[in-house]
Amino acid sequence: MPDQPTDEVLAEQTQKGDKRAFNELFARYKAKILRYGQRFLYNYQDLEDAVQDVFIKAYANIRSFDTQRSFSTWLYRIAHNTFINVIKKKGREPVSFFDFDTFFQLPNTSKHNPKTDLIATQEREVLQKVMLELAPKYREPLVLYYFEEKEYQEIADIMHIPISTVGVRLKRARDHMKKYLLSTPQYDSATTITTTNK
Repeated sequence: MPDQPTDEVLAEQTQKGDKRAFNELFARYKAKILRYGQRFLYNYQDLEDAVQDVFIKAYANIRSFDTQRSFSTWLYRIAHNTFINVIKKKGREPVSFFDFDTFFQLPNTSKHNPKTDLIATQEREVLQKVMLELAPKYREPLVLYYFEEKEYQEIADIMHIPISTVGVRLKRARDHMKKYLLSTPQYDSATTITTTNK
């Protein structure tokens, strides 16, 4: 079976007018961008519209993409901007519509993954409360790091912030979660969340 073309190769083919190449990129990323958006936006219809906008913008601006860089980071950056604009248009942060089951749906894998230990070892209802308390600027890097498995540099590029700020925001988010859990009666001092930066 021949090797599948990379995202960057498909993007380059799209730049040359190959619509089938972009269809392949759409197929590769639709579920990922949908999952990413489900953690921030209010309802399903809004989300479908927003995801559609992400890919329309990506296609319209594909010639500006540098094929020597990461297509995934470029696309997530467009998604980030699109979802933030949706939130701004609503005039408020849609925290009350947080979909907990969607947010904490972990990958189906038997392999130990330290990144998921933060979530997997805690009771769901307690984590729901503490995640709702996080401001978007802290919640989003947490989503990108633990659930989208993005590296610090990718998160910095997506959110358009310095890489040092990514580390600070992740640490503050984890510290907030740890403080909340330790102040919750059903947890004792053995409950821990790592706050070590990379």
